[in-house]
Amino acid sequence: MEYSLSSVSEKTLEDLEFKEVLSQVATYALTQKGAEKILATRPFKNKEQLIHRLNCVNEYLASFENDNHIPNHNFQGIDAELKLLKIENTFLETEAFRRLAVISETTNLLLRFLRKFKEYYPTLYQSSIVIEPNKQISEAINSVINRFDQIKDNASETLRQIRKQIAAVRQKIGSSFNAALSRYQQADLLDEIRESVIDNRRVLAVKAMYRRKVKGAILGNSKTGSIVFIEPSESLQFSHELTNLLYEEKKEVNKILRTLTDTIRPFLEYLTSAQNFLSQIDIIAAKATYAKSLDAVLPQISDQLEYEVKNAYHPLLYITNKKEKKHTHPQSISLNSAQRIIVISGPNAGGKSITLKTIGLLQLMLQSGLLLPVHHRSRLCLFNNILTDIGDNQSIENQLSTYSYRLKNMKHFLKKVDQQTLFLIDEFGTGSDPELGGALAATFLEYFYEKKAYGLITTHYTNLKLLANELPYMTNANMQFDSRTLQPVFNLVTGEAGSSFTFEVAQKNGIPYSLINKAKKKIERGKVRFDATIAKLQKQRSQMEKTSKLLKEEEAKAQQEQTQLNHLNKKLKDKLINYNQLYDHNQRMIILGNRINDIAEHYFIDNKKRTLISALLAVVESENSKRKATTKQQAKQRKEKQQKVVKEITEKVKLIKKVKPKASKETISNKLVTVFKIGDRVKLTDGKAVGTIDKIEKEKAIVNYGTFITNVSLNQLTLVETKKL
Repeated sequence: MEYSLSSVSEKTLEDLEFKEVLSQVATYALTQKGAEKILATRPFKNKEQLIHRLNCVNEYLASFENDNHIPNHNFQGIDAELKLLKIENTFLETEAFRRLAVISETTNLLLRFLRKFKEYYPTLYQSSIVIEPNKQISEAINSVINRFDQIKDNASETLRQIRKQIAAVRQKIGSSFNAALSRYQQADLLDEIRESVIDNRRVLAVKAMYRRKVKGAILGNSKTGSIVFIEPSESLQFSHELTNLLYEEKKEVNKILRTLTDTIRPFLEYLTSAQNFLSQIDIIAAKATYAKSLDAVLPQISDQLEYEVKNAYHPLLYITNKKEKKHTHPQSISLNSAQRIIVISGPNAGGKSITLKTIGLLQLMLQSGLLLPVHHRSRLCLFNNILTDIGDNQSIENQLSTYSYRLKNMKHFLKKVDQQTLFLIDEFGTGSDPELGGALAATFLEYFYEKKAYGLITTHYTNLKLLANELPYMTNANMQFDSRTLQPVFNLVTGEAGSSFTFEVAQKNGIPYSLINKAKKKIERGKVRFDATIAKLQKQRSQMEKTSKLLKEEEAKAQQEQTQLNHLNKKLKDKLINYNQLYDHNQRMIILGNRINDIAEHYFIDNKKRTLISALLAVVESENSKRKATTKQQAKQRKEKQQKVVKEITEKVKLIKKVKPKASKETISNKLVTVFKIGDRVKLTDGKAVGTIDKIEKEKAIVNYGTFITNVSLNQLTLVETKKL
């Protein structure tokens, strides 16, 4: 889509309060020149320049959040200095040179930074390549002027000699004056203040009655006339010499400044570019800081004709409410090829006008290089024309009524409107007879529709609501209103018209029901029923939204519980698998142990090592053949897994043992007095397997469990059954 914005009228800027936004942005500018340029900001006419500026602001905004902060860009304007540099045989003062040096040094600092971090700030870097660093200006100025804006003594040999002489003469003046002061003080010819300074010259404060006794030049007297200020003759001759030397110094300083001015004059074009560069950086920084205060973002810029904003805030209202700690209601709205025009209806004070202004103001801000307080997934296109008719348009100076003024404005609309136009009209058709004005408004709206323009209108007219319902690319919308409390909800709902709640609001404000009923009878019954139907639909929608919200909350809660249950089931399933694997492993180990026990028993009987070794090798090869199906890594992982399960089971067993009640003293004593005999059936205290005592010696017993034999202490055994005689 080609974009080339025509000039936005001052009326549109006023209707959408764009200048108030610029005033807020300007407060963040560091320089007077930057603030002035911000106040003069208007929408860009070139798309490439606009996208470039938006990216610059977005990059500067990002710098607030990372460690690579962009250096300070503050400076004082040099417009007066640039004008003087254009005039031959003029020279600048020291303060002016310091401003030039600051401009040059600040520019160099920013250029170095942007070249170093061009990967972080590619668009800002692109803005900087139009100007090259310049060290000559600051070096030339700093070689002549010190940081206190004074000409250095070594600026020239002549100046150095003159200042040396000035210092010597001032020392002589001081010595001679102090001598005269001491002499006249002793003679009691001076007032209590003794001395003063007039025209940078030390003078004696002589009592008026003794003025003839003091030799010197009278330079003034006090208001009362009681004191006469006299420069003593001893220092007078040196003062004349100092005056001549100061004149010579001034002459030499002017000569140096003139030379320095001639040195800087060739850099006039560079200084102009440097000031413009820093001014642009100041504008970008101010816009970024303003965006931060709004939590603004750079939305997606679409090449298609579409306008979809999510959670959009009116910037002026947002900042005001933020200061007063009030909530601001965001709006979401969509305009596209399938929904080009939206007709917004509903009661007064419901937020229709603020919604209209929000949409228009955000579009102006975007096309002027400002970020928007919207959701980052919002998508906006660029319009060639932005037309508005908002507010009271009565023109006193032109002696036009509101309706006449609006008709004149519509004439302008009819000339400009096309498929790349965004139009915004508040209270469309008002100001005339409802029937006739509504018919004319419908005709205008049909014309805009045929031109494929995009737009929003607010209205109370029923015929416009019906028209929006009939045309395929136009839709109704309403600002929700709580029919029970008759308070606005500030939520835009598309797809259905809104009721004006005329009679309901009147009843709430104390108008007698008899009068309201009488008023209903005066209008067409169809209109009353239509408005009532709309109101009923709004109530139903409100109830459905509440129900939908509750269902979504319940669904989210159920989904969360299901997720937790699935997670728990998975953990239990994994544990069960691990326990089964451990059980299988232990069973295999028992079988393997039995085989080895049989081999050991055969070896015990026949004592043949070769048979023992071959049997053991057969067992090992049999086990290894089972391992061939797995790699070493898999075997290692399986072993680690088994160890982990064993450790977990062991810890649980220990925990069970800890909480297991201790045996009473009586039980222990019973254990101690139990006399075991060979052939008794016993088990371990904490075990379940039952074995038979084969042999007892020295408080230990050899217990035969059938598959294996073990040697245990008698105090670890519990009697199960005594040997039958």
